[in-house]
Formats: sequence, C-alpha cells, structure tokens
Amino acid sequence: MARGKRLRVGVLFGGRSVEHEVSVISAQGVMAAFDQDRFQVVPMGVTKDGTWLTAQETQAALAAIRGERLGALEKPAGRGLSGQILAALRKIDILFPLVHGTYGEDGSLQGLLEILGIPYVGAGVTASAVGMDKALQQMVLRQAGLPLPNSLVVGSPQWKNEKAAVARQIEQELGYPCFVKPASGGSSVGTVKARTREDLADALAEAFRYDRKVIVEQAIEGRHIECSVLGNDDPQASPPGEIVFAREFYDYVAKYEDPRTRLIIPAELPPEVSERLRALAIAVFKAIDCAGMGRVDFFLTRDGRAYVNEINTIPGFTPMSMYPKLWEAAGLSYTDLISRLIELGLERHQEKQGHV
Repeated sequence: MARGKRLRVGVLFGGRSVEHEVSVISAQGVMAAFDQDRFQVVPMGVTKDGTWLTAQETQAALAAIRGERLGALEKPAGRGLSGQILAALRKIDILFPLVHGTYGEDGSLQGLLEILGIPYVGAGVTASAVGMDKALQQMVLRQAGLPLPNSLVVGSPQWKNEKAAVARQIEQELGYPCFVKPASGGSSVGTVKARTREDLADALAEAFRYDRKVIVEQAIEGRHIECSVLGNDDPQASPPGEIVFAREFYDYVAKYEDPRTRLIIPAELPPEVSERLRALAIAVFKAIDCAGMGRVDFFLTRDGRAYVNEINTIPGFTPMSMYPKLWEAAGLSYTDLISRLIELGLERHQEKQGHV
C-alpha cells in the first residue's frame, strides 16, 4: 500500500477502569510497532474520569507520564465524549481498542462503535460482555461442556442478608482454600485467597468494592498456562506458554511489579497436552463467539487435567505480554500481528454490513 493511501487507525486506551495504567502501557507498545507504510496511527486517550482526549491532548498526556512504570492519563474533567471527538472518530478507518476492563472490554465501547458504524479490532458486543462477566462466561462455557473449576456466584444483597447461609454453602460445595474475585474485573484486582470463614468475609468485602456480583471458586493447584487465539470464523491457537511466579498466587503485583515472575514460551509440555490445550482454547473462543483476538488461561494439574480459568478478549498487548510473545514464538512478529488484527477487524465489519 502506498504511503499516501495509508489507513487511519485510531488507538483508544486508558479509560475509567482499574486497569487504566495497564491499558496505557499496551497502547504505547502497539503504537510504536505499527507498519508505517500501511497505517497512520491516531492516538486517542481516555482519562480515569472518562474525558476523551484529542490526538494532540493524548500525545501531551503521554509525554507527561513518560518514564513512569504505571502512569495515568491526566486532563481536567467535564467534557466526556464531545462533538469534536465524535468527528475525529468518524475520520478514522478502523479503531484498535486497548481499553482493558470496564467501559472498554465489556461491550460498552463496542456498542458505541456499532451505533456509529465504525469498524474495530476484536470481539463484538456480546462476546465482549460475556468475556468480561466471569459469571456469565462460566455459564456459557459450562453449557458448551468445557472443564471449569467449581464455583458459586454471590450477589451483594444475598451476602448482606444471608451471610451465614452463604458461608455454609461455600464451605460445603467448595471448601477452603478458595478464591474470591469480582465477576467483572481484571488484572486480579480485588481477588483474594480465603482459607477460613473470617478470610472469606474479608475477601467478599474486598471483591464487592469492585462489583455487585462476585465469583467464589475452588482453588486449583496447578501450573498457569495461557494460549493465544487469532482469527474470526476460523481461529488459530498459538503454542501454549507458562507463567511462573514467586508469590502465593498470580495477583496484580505478580503480574506487573514482581521481577521474579517469568514467562516460559513455549511451555514445556508433552505434544499431546499442548495440542489438547490449543483445541480447548479455540473451543472457548468459539463458545462466546469471539473475534479477532483472545487469550485463554488454564490451570493444569499434576495429573494432566486442564481447567479453563477465563478468556480475555482484550489481553495485555505490550511487546513483552504473553499474547504477542506467543505469536512471535509461532513466527508472527509483533508488527505483523497488529496488521493481521486490523485486517480481521475490517473483514468482520464488511461481513456484518452484508447482513444489515
């Protein structure tokens, strides 16, 4: 493609969720790796208070946090999604959303883009919503016959009014230790390991800070394996990778701050186990009708049983993140992966236009 005919690709990042800083890091990596002969990058940041920034404001906000490990976009509040921003959105050829978590990965943003008729990279409204809400996700995956840890969903009113009964049910059906996490969360924010009833009460209180609905899940002792999926109707899975960490579980600190955390790419697995995990990853991707990209996370026990932990529809996307590193190991470079995802987003949009 000639330089004068480059596609204008908006890269949207930041946002109001607890994963704001992670999103900023992902976007910086992606914007630096675009194929400049094919694409013109239009940076579009969203502050923690929900203010959408122009390209110029986004560049200034990024310059202000340059060098920080986990920096946040800053801008005075009060504008939200202005007419100026809507006009800028309509001038791009496709949007690459890298807003992790609430208002970016949960279908809200995808719904807005559908209304505006703007092509975008990644999962659609339904797959994004199901991928974000772990309670709904587990219902769908169980219906598809996929292996999951035993779990219970607890609502805030239920816990408030029936603490003793809820605690007994958790102890009888799941036992200790168990994990408590917000149903719609990410990066392990609000996730706590509970070993006693007292721990359980504290863990639920913490998780309810982030969501009105909480997942309580049996603790699975096993290796943490992740697999990247790429495609639309005929998705492909990468070789699996493994995360090795020194903390008690793979929490926020282990993910983003602890230098002892290591990625093993590819994971050291027997070929038949690797193939089984890749097949499971594709099955999960298809079960929620995902598109473009998805990272499926597993627990693999000593006796070889695999349990689906979750699918992330907008996985971490820095050059050192598991999703692109697995594809790099499979022979697809970071830059080529970004280009392929844009192509898949355009294909999906054109297909949908044929059904309107």
